[in-house]
Amino acid sequence: MVRLSGETRIPDALRGAIVALGNFDGFHLGHQAVVGAAVARARAEGRPALVATFDPHPVRHFKPDAAPFRLTTLDQRERLFADAGADAMLVFAFDAVLARLDARAFVQERLLDLTGAAGVVTGEDFTFGHKRSGDIGVLRALGDELGFAVETVGPVAAGGEAVSSSRIREALQAGRPRDAARLLTRPFAIEGVVQGGAKLGRTIGYPTANIAMGNYLRPAYGIYAVRARLPDGRMVNGAANLGIRPSFTPPVELLEAYLFDFSDDLYGQTIEVELIEYLRPEAKFDDLDALKAQMARDCDAARAVLRPPLF
Repeated sequence: MVRLSGETRIPDALRGAIVALGNFDGFHLGHQAVVGAAVARARAEGRPALVATFDPHPVRHFKPDAAPFRLTTLDQRERLFADAGADAMLVFAFDAVLARLDARAFVQERLLDLTGAAGVVTGEDFTFGHKRSGDIGVLRALGDELGFAVETVGPVAAGGEAVSSSRIREALQAGRPRDAARLLTRPFAIEGVVQGGAKLGRTIGYPTANIAMGNYLRPAYGIYAVRARLPDGRMVNGAANLGIRPSFTPPVELLEAYLFDFSDDLYGQTIEVELIEYLRPEAKFDDLDALKAQMARDCDAARAVLRPPLF
């Protein structure tokens, strides 16, 4: 998988591609349908398949003070796009320059001149250009005029409703990670560098791998059964606290994962922690003995949840 900038001319070997175009944050069932259609068309026509995404998300550009809402990082999306069969990921930097481009200019300058797209596949509700001046009708008209194919993919339904990033965020914020996983086709996962800290967990027999939440959506605070993907690819079960650690001062927002039967040093390394099941809300305990007793119960509950099959 190659990561390309949407601000420079892409290599000749990847020009003439079919481009899946969208935000694709979370890469859920609906996104997968769009990318799948682009890959299938590219293979049928003997062309490269590219997936174009935007970073930062347009919402972050227009509302810089918005609460964190991301479901995936660029690194996570890159791996997911590769698994879906794409040859490259094209990243359009959503900045003031891009925000000012009208629909025609975006198509002509970014999709044609710099990318050399032979075709575009996107969702039926996709909008683009200054003040969302472009929609699928505009894109089709530009395709007819400028000589590139346009294909759209309709909404994908699950549970009687269209799959959307908003539904996934609502499920996670309500403490329903399994519902989110069904729409994502995999558990929601937080990736980050393991930080050094006060080692409070180690002092009570539960050393944790601590990750800052960054720009990720904040799921419901509480205790989760989790699986962690280590740098060497191993998957390790565990229990994690996501929140502000009310039993300790000062409050610090972290994802703290205690990994079962694991003692390796992970400081400074990047891991990915999947939220499998929400076990309980955060709570404040009067003393460490009460906290340790509850943590033992949480670990027992997590082990029971994580016995295969998970899904």
